[in-house]
Amino acid sequence: MQRIVVGVDNSEGSRCAFEWAVAEAIIRQAHLKAVHVWHYPYVPTGPFVPTPGPGRQAFEADARATLDESVNAVDASGLSEPIERKLICDGAVAGLLAEAKGADLVVVGSRGRGGFSGLLLGSVSQEVTHHAPCPAVIVLSGRR
Repeated sequence: MQRIVVGVDNSEGSRCAFEWAVAEAIIRQAHLKAVHVWHYPYVPTGPFVPTPGPGRQAFEADARATLDESVNAVDASGLSEPIERKLICDGAVAGLLAEAKGADLVVVGSRGRGGFSGLLLGSVSQEVTHHAPCPAVIVLSGRR
């Protein structure tokens, strides 16, 4: 196993998945890529109305901070090389699946930051398991 991709969003499930992926990358001496996917929010406006709120740069900076916070929170000292960081502006599923192409394993948490907290699997983890181009691991968090 040479390449592991893990989705991060700073949720509890994501943190558990990231810790699992780091441990697996250490065992396998694999390259680890942390992927955070964000999207520019849709704001309906008219043709001559300026877009309200912060611009794209502010949203991208928040996404970069989330990625950096996620990566910096794990102990990666046993890895053979630094964790690669990838920030993608796309849909979460499409972005993760694109990064999983050519990977040996894709890892996600069972639940992200979505609104349906009673579900065992979130929409992203469910879609990734159904459409991943490589083996996928879903890591359950301790919270239910």
